[in-house]
Amino acid sequence: MDRQQSRADRLIHQFDTVLRTLAPHAASPQRVSPAKDVTGERMDDHERRHAAGLMRIHHTGGVCLQGLYQGQGITAQLPHARKQMEQSALEKIDHLAWCDERLEQLHSRTSYLNPLFYIAGFGIGAATGAVSDRVSLGFLAAAEEQAGKSLDLHQQSLPAGDACSRTILRQMAIDEAHHAHIALEAGGLRFPAPIKWLMHLGAKMVTRGVYHF
Repeated sequence: MDRQQSRADRLIHQFDTVLRTLAPHAASPQRVSPAKDVTGERMDDHERRHAAGLMRIHHTGGVCLQGLYQGQGITAQLPHARKQMEQSALEKIDHLAWCDERLEQLHSRTSYLNPLFYIAGFGIGAATGAVSDRVSLGFLAAAEEQAGKSLDLHQQSLPAGDACSRTILRQMAIDEAHHAHIALEAGGLRFPAPIKWLMHLGAKMVTRGVYHF
């Protein structure tokens, strides 16, 4: 009976996470936005749209990673691996909320493509988790590493006066590096450079569409 209840609890948690990930303004962060007390300079319309496009990319990246965590969580074989994924997924909710809030401040919106990327992330997470915890944690570490590189790049690409968005992306990059490290420490496989390059190529294709839509 306890085991069945535990499964039911996990299903309820999964459903709640899907809603908080995909429903507009539904993400409730555990941490306040790092840009809460940051003020930036005025931006013209072109700069504002560019900043919004970059923040939309990283919101969608968070959606995809959240799907990855949730998919891996249901197929993880070891309790410590599942617990690790759940903790990291909670911090992803923070990222979603921060990006969503910043997009609203920039008079913009999240991507229309988010449901597709959540489903894709979930499917990949479930598939790698079904192979082994070592593979799933390794894929997770590689994905977090790619996300961190993109965050570093876009901090430089943001308009000079957009200190708010830059502060958010900086904290997200710190979190991504931590997530990648602990996934490897938990036993994740270190993926070879060619696989990471293919993941980078896939991420670039995603960002082109999400920047606008």
